[in-house]
Amino acid sequence: MPYVNIKITNEGATAEQKARLISGVTKMLQDVLGKNPQTTVVVIEEVPTDNWGIAGETITARRKREKGKV
Repeated sequence: MPYVNIKITNEGATAEQKARLISGVTKMLQDVLGKNPQTTVVVIEEVPTDNWGIAGETITARRKREKGKV
């Protein structure tokens, strides 16, 4: 039983986009590894940008800095 955990920032992924991710990952596991889609679990976790960091900086801070460069 495959278990896939997808983590994304909570910046507006729509329900349709998340459904497409779930469907696509399930299909990929079936096609590539022969896994049964009926037993494949996909979880999407949306993480606040204050709780996600890259290179010692939160995504919130990076987004603010990037907006200032426009």
